[in-house]
Amino acid sequence: MLVWVIYDIAKNKTRSRVAIHCKGYGLYRVQKSVFLGTLNKNEIDELSLRCDNIIDKNEDSVYIFPMCDEDFKKVKLLGQAFDKKMVKDEIIAKLF
Repeated sequence: MLVWVIYDIAKNKTRSRVAIHCKGYGLYRVQKSVFLGTLNKNEIDELSLRCDNIIDKNEDSVYIFPMCDEDFKKVKLLGQAFDKKMVKDEIIAKLF
């Protein structure tokens, strides 16, 4: 299932660790604090636990949004929504 991971993290080191975990699960960075890709339910749960263990819950936030293909096709992109070089062709094809 397609998954958006969006975060707002205060410390650079923590932010980098979350980004490394997202990349480790095969997600693609579409903006500085936004990743997109395909994960199964177990991978979503694992990534959630990993992020939960490294963030400061008093000042950081991580959102993980699963999205079905039908709803993803309804996403509106305006302007330079993401760097096409960083996003897999499969996801680009679903956007356009």
